[in-house]
Amino acid sequence: MNQDVTIVGAGVVGLSIALAAQSRGLCVRVIEREGPAAGASAGNAGAFAFTDIFPLASPKIMRKAPKWLLDPLGPLSVPPSYALKIAPWMWKFWRACSPAKVRASTVAQTAMMDYSKAALEPALARDGLTHMLRRNGQLEVYEGEAAFRASLEGWDARAEHGIAFNHLMSPAEIAEIQPGIAPRFTHATFTPGWYSISDPKDYTLALADRFRANGGEIVIAEATALTDDGVTTTAGHFKGRVVLAAGAFSHLLAKTQGVSIPLETERGYNTTLPADAFDLKVQITFGGHGFVVTTMNSGIRVGGAVELGGLKLPPNFKRSEAMLTKAAQFLPALKTTGGKQWMGFRPSMPDSLPAIGPLPGHPNTLCAFGHGHLGLTQSAGTAQIVADLLTGQTPAIDLAPFSPARFRG
Repeated sequence: MNQDVTIVGAGVVGLSIALAAQSRGLCVRVIEREGPAAGASAGNAGAFAFTDIFPLASPKIMRKAPKWLLDPLGPLSVPPSYALKIAPWMWKFWRACSPAKVRASTVAQTAMMDYSKAALEPALARDGLTHMLRRNGQLEVYEGEAAFRASLEGWDARAEHGIAFNHLMSPAEIAEIQPGIAPRFTHATFTPGWYSISDPKDYTLALADRFRANGGEIVIAEATALTDDGVTTTAGHFKGRVVLAAGAFSHLLAKTQGVSIPLETERGYNTTLPADAFDLKVQITFGGHGFVVTTMNSGIRVGGAVELGGLKLPPNFKRSEAMLTKAAQFLPALKTTGGKQWMGFRPSMPDSLPAIGPLPGHPNTLCAFGHGHLGLTQSAGTAQIVADLLTGQTPAIDLAPFSPARFRG
């Protein structure tokens, strides 16, 4: 079969693009070195976080960062052995924290979130996967009134964008939605429209199955170089248009065309406990501690935090243990035995916006990476945008803020 496009990456973003391209009549192959759902698409929290419109790079984070960075097991960390290597990226991150750039990133992120939310359910219906969507809501909890008051500016901004939520002003009100949370959490905000998927690994594998059923080909091989006429892999050279959706490894392939893109790796950690570990009604976000507790088909998952540590350092599972220890304090009835630890790579740009569009100087390659911890959330929207670009249509949102060339010069 002559293929119109080769997609590098069989995570949730790459496979969503593959299905969207198929729906436009394109013949598609996917290249993946380990197989579908081998990376971050398998171990994430399973949430469609459409309310998460604010960039990680912000004055608020810069105020908190010094304290967090002193705690090697805290919500944000940089391993000392990686600090020098990440310094150029951190400089770009710091520059992205200016109020004007934060406002611009928030506008762009909101547009992407709105578009991705609108694209999700039609894509699920097209692929026969609507049954995997859950609408249980999300609860963000706060320790004391001061922490709650500090969050209100963000919630006011969300309200301006039509995001629905309810503030809860006592442990008793919190318990009506989710019993069993320690009374130290005195306030909370509930977002009833929060979506999640029954299990992110199952979902990504289901996308792969649908893609194959539609006639698509998944080649297990490692992409080694982009070229002007295609992509070279350990299974041979494939000519034609290329979509680079290889997550945290994408910048390495971009370099084979002489293009430097400031992509770093958020190393995410979690522990998945047995399904009976806690009677969880909704996803709980412990924002002040940088992790969530969520339920899925595979069990109760406790995970999150940001470790900016690249692709080569060994996992530091003390981070998983630290989150689990806190979760046991915050949810006294939580059973912490029998868990399975995981670490995965989340591709992060300095301004928290993905890179979507032509690789600078190489129009045959389209970029679709850098979603940070929002890959699942923005997968359907990214897929529709890339399918538009592949078929010569104008995307529904302005792609200038997402340009892969925006950090050049």
